[in-house]
Amino acid sequence: MSMIHCRIVTPHGVYKELDTSILNIETQDGQRGILPEHMPIVTMLRIGKMTTVESGKRMEYAVTGGLFYFRDNKAEIMVDAIENKDEIDVERAIAAKIRAEQRLQSNDKNVDQVRAEIALKKALNRLNAKG
Repeated sequence: MSMIHCRIVTPHGVYKELDTSILNIETQDGQRGILPEHMPIVTMLRIGKMTTVESGKRMEYAVTGGLFYFRDNKAEIMVDAIENKDEIDVERAIAAKIRAEQRLQSNDKNVDQVRAEIALKKALNRLNAKG
């Protein structure tokens, strides 16, 4: 059975290399399922969940957005940050969600609304990935 070799890179270096039978990603255009022998593709990733099947086990990751490149059953995934389901600290994610919501509700003109919205999306994504 053909597999996809994935290399996941963050600004801190290589996060993980893995082999998967399917890769589900969230792109700017919506969700995509990538199977072995998929046509070459380069696309932007949005804040969302990424799933893989590694050694028959479904794995879920929270991704903060980035770039996806696929060719010849090799995937390069370059993201700002990524956490697998087991690495997510729920208390920290809830605290980040509350902070972002407070900033969005604030009347303070110094609050960057776009940045607060992104922080809220990231926190909600982490909580969603954790289940």
